[in-house]
Amino acid sequence: MDYQQLYEGLETERTSEPSLIIIFGASGNLTKRKLMPALFNLFSNGFIPEGSKIAGVSRSFSDDNNFRDSMKEAIKAAGINTGKNDFYELLYHINSEFQDKNSYNNLKKEIERLEKSSKTCGNRLYYLATPPEFFSTIIENLGNIGMHRPKSEACWTRIVIEKPFGHDLESAKKLNIQIGHTFKENQIYRIDHYLGKETVQNLLVFRFGNSIFEPIWNRNYIDHIQITSAETIGIEGRANYYDKAGALRDMVPNHMFQLLALIAMEPPVTFEADVVREEKAQVLKAIQPLTGDDIHNSIIRGQYGSGMINGKNVPAYNNEKGVPADTKTETYTALKFFIQNWRWAGVPFYIRTGKRMPRFVTDINLFFRKTPHMIFRMMSHDFKDNNVLSIQIQPDESITLRFNAKEPGTGMILKPVIMDFDYNTAFGTAPSNAYERLLRDCLSGDQTLYMRRDNIEEAWAIIDKVLKEWENNKSTSVPVYESGSWGPKEADELLEKDGRKWKNIT
Repeated sequence: MDYQQLYEGLETERTSEPSLIIIFGASGNLTKRKLMPALFNLFSNGFIPEGSKIAGVSRSFSDDNNFRDSMKEAIKAAGINTGKNDFYELLYHINSEFQDKNSYNNLKKEIERLEKSSKTCGNRLYYLATPPEFFSTIIENLGNIGMHRPKSEACWTRIVIEKPFGHDLESAKKLNIQIGHTFKENQIYRIDHYLGKETVQNLLVFRFGNSIFEPIWNRNYIDHIQITSAETIGIEGRANYYDKAGALRDMVPNHMFQLLALIAMEPPVTFEADVVREEKAQVLKAIQPLTGDDIHNSIIRGQYGSGMINGKNVPAYNNEKGVPADTKTETYTALKFFIQNWRWAGVPFYIRTGKRMPRFVTDINLFFRKTPHMIFRMMSHDFKDNNVLSIQIQPDESITLRFNAKEPGTGMILKPVIMDFDYNTAFGTAPSNAYERLLRDCLSGDQTLYMRRDNIEEAWAIIDKVLKEWENNKSTSVPVYESGSWGPKEADELLEKDGRKWKNIT
């Protein structure tokens, strides 16, 4: 493996060409809070080529100027200086109804009109920033009007699809088939914004660009791995969606499994999209199948009760507006997995995600095996047996290594110390927004950080068995945990019975 070649591949940026970016759901929160600020920053930094245009598709704006004013307010609300007015000249609005087949003929005319007056050369990027129930309808109608294929061999057409990508294995397969009838796999960009974060990308450089880590990245040296994604917020008025989804569906088949795959994957031969995504797929295929006993013994769910978050009283989940009082939807889940391959045989992976937790954090912790002979065990009550490598994804993007060192003085007193790296300190600048990176990759035709069809289906195949087991055992109670805590006691017991503990940030 040529690590230098891989590192250089990560640093190589593909060039973008002028294009027409068409956003379905132009009035939605995703467009206002994420996409427009990201596009504004990309434009300000010279990453959206001259001649490009951005068209918002909705029924919410009267004309182009109304749309531009609204997007300017959204960018300002994101804390960005909106003084660079040239960006707003790129913005146009197309009045269209997603479910009205006749409106797609008008959509086609408007797209062709914008292309004639621009330098996009027929390059089109569709972004489905809509609720998932509209995905199939939009895709089918784009195919019906012939707007799904590139105009010529010299140009391209791509489509970005947001999660949730299905709600179980059957629906994910169905959606993949529907998309596949219209778009080719090399046109489809299934986005997971976690993969656009700098620290997530840095996992590849950290592992494969440094000779000191990869030799110990295996079952011989690593005792177990913990992956945590905790939020302090509740459901934020999204009861209609969340009570049908729950923590398992909402987070595990996408965000959590993608992080697991990057941590556990084998070294890719090159840093090319299909090569990297193939290695990730192999990890998901190697996860040990879950049986009924595994589901009961290795998977915990919980639901937040009332409590305190940041000094404020918050209601229990079943008292949130729109949530049925007798709901059994989980707002927390913890899972224990094994990966059946040579590198990871016998190493447990513990995953947990939940709402109304004491801290907002996503991190990965690799616990190394204890030293074979503990000669310093009695010399300090602070002595930590395990060295721990912690990779924090959010809110601060950093990497820390915990190891033991001798305190200054005449005695042999050992204490754990931290060696750390963070982006702000090391590079003098905050990491770029995840959507900026992913949009830039899509515009340049790089699918490396996007999920492939088989990645989606392999992940759902694992989770589907759990969902069906829960559905078949509706009488089983769901433990309640206090808001502001780290989850139900059953999650602590999941590790304690293995002689381990969760690493909680205080």
